[in-house]
Amino acid sequence: MNKKILIAFCFLFSAFSSHAQQVPRFNPDTILTIVIDSAVNIRSHRLNTQDFIDAVMNDTSFYKAFQNMKSYAFTAENRIYTYDKKNKVNGKVYRRLLHSNIAGKHHIEYTAKRDSGNVFKKNGKYQLYTAEMFDYIFMNAYNSDFVKSEGTSAENKSKNEGYKAKLKTLVFTPGRKVPGIPFISSKTEIFGPELRQFYTYEFARGKYLDSIPVYRFKVKRKRSTSADDVMIQEMTTIFDVNNFEILGRYIDMKYSNMLFDFNVQMNIELNRFNEQLLPVKISYQGNWDIPFHKEERASFLIVHKDYKKE
Repeated sequence: MNKKILIAFCFLFSAFSSHAQQVPRFNPDTILTIVIDSAVNIRSHRLNTQDFIDAVMNDTSFYKAFQNMKSYAFTAENRIYTYDKKNKVNGKVYRRLLHSNIAGKHHIEYTAKRDSGNVFKKNGKYQLYTAEMFDYIFMNAYNSDFVKSEGTSAENKSKNEGYKAKLKTLVFTPGRKVPGIPFISSKTEIFGPELRQFYTYEFARGKYLDSIPVYRFKVKRKRSTSADDVMIQEMTTIFDVNNFEILGRYIDMKYSNMLFDFNVQMNIELNRFNEQLLPVKISYQGNWDIPFHKEERASFLIVHKDYKKE
């Protein structure tokens, strides 16, 4: 993991430009997985805004859901699409993988593998840093929880762990300040005193996956606030009513200045298997554009299913 990939991730949170409606899109919005019963008067539920903020900031179950996979065999279906400047698909990747952890050893078996178009370089690496980073975080990131890396110096390992910590903070615990991310570190602390004034909060109650009672907590940029004043335009978190565990998160990020331009929609959904939370869907769509790099446009969909306890 090198600095180029870290920079790529800084701009991984990126979405489609003015041509976005022309692009085939995955549905990245957990909100649409929920049937909303009604808006919630949180006072009647003996809750307040700070309760939801504290739950977002202090939750550990969301990331642990990915670590829980080490105890299961499961099937993953991964799809990647890349796009040209006219938002026409110019590359496709499809993978169906069977993950298992026999005797504590992680094993991946490819049961289907199809590629087409402009996806990989001659050396087998992805053409796009965005695709490489997404693959690192979601398709294989949890491998590091199963096996120890070999042949890595202590210095490089330390740097890599530092990079990974920043990435995990951005993805799994949004709302915190993330030092060391160029230009946007101060834009991620949406519940802090400087940025809180730019957002409104909405609460609703509904059913997730047709059966699980949930709260929906939406943090949204005020209409009176310029999109340039903030980076996170909207963040929706889905809480289990019974224990306040996070079951899903939708995040929309957008920012532009003289140095770069990015805007993202990304969604992560969890469900319970044997009383443990596990990832079931991850989707992303976007592009990023910075000087001296080719503009990147891509969308991803990862679905996990057939979990079996090992």
